[in-house]
Amino acid sequence: MSRLRSLVKFALVAMALALVAAPVAAQSINRAAIDELNTQLLYVALPLTLFVELVLFYAIYRFRNNDDPKPTTDDPALEITWTVATAVILVFVGISGYYVLTNPYLTPAVAAASGDDTADMEVEVVAYQWGWEFRYPEENITTQNRLVIPQDRDVRLVMESEDVIHSIYVPDLGVKQDIFPSQEQVARTRATQTGEYDLYCAELCGTGHSRMHGQVVVMTQSEYDSWVDAKTASSGTATVESATNNSTASAVARNPSSTPASTTTDAAVRPPTA
Repeated sequence: MSRLRSLVKFALVAMALALVAAPVAAQSINRAAIDELNTQLLYVALPLTLFVELVLFYAIYRFRNNDDPKPTTDDPALEITWTVATAVILVFVGISGYYVLTNPYLTPAVAAASGDDTADMEVEVVAYQWGWEFRYPEENITTQNRLVIPQDRDVRLVMESEDVIHSIYVPDLGVKQDIFPSQEQVARTRATQTGEYDLYCAELCGTGHSRMHGQVVVMTQSEYDSWVDAKTASSGTATVESATNNSTASAVARNPSSTPASTTTDAAVRPPTA
């Protein structure tokens, strides 16, 4: 009996710690919506898990020496109770998930359907084997494997693949979107914390898939403006400032003679195709 009590105490302490533990502050609106949903589901799942485990341990202990078990009798009231309780839980989970899925930052198609798909800035993303190209049409800047965005501004990513299916994935910002060849895909985010965040391709896309990652750099507005001014001022030169994750792409510098005078680059050029 003392062992059962110890297990119960441990389960209660673990549940209490999980419920009161403060999650790390989200770095974007996308991440905040996902974390909030996870927290809501945690509040539902933990008590249910504890209840089921307690019943299980009780049954194991209470009937451990029962050599002549009897079948249970029908109990309509109990059956109705757990059926209704299960239905209520499923409805709660469904409604919570629905509100997250209809968030315009997580499902840009919702914003497009409502006509509210405008953003403070737009970045064109080109995925290729095996790297990322980010184009800033308003600033006339192109970067490789390094996406630079300002803090607290809506950013719309218009994406397309040049070859096979890729998937942009920034875990800390809650951004994930498959990118298909010859199809325009859209993702949206609003970063709330400055810093550098890892970016990955989450779709197996060939032998160089493991090298297809980069960085998202979130700056304050003043830092971002200074970055744009610096890149614009270096127009016509081959400024190499890339995320060094893609070793092959970073090893090949852009040929200044092939770069239009009106376009600056923040990285090494793509590796030559075989």
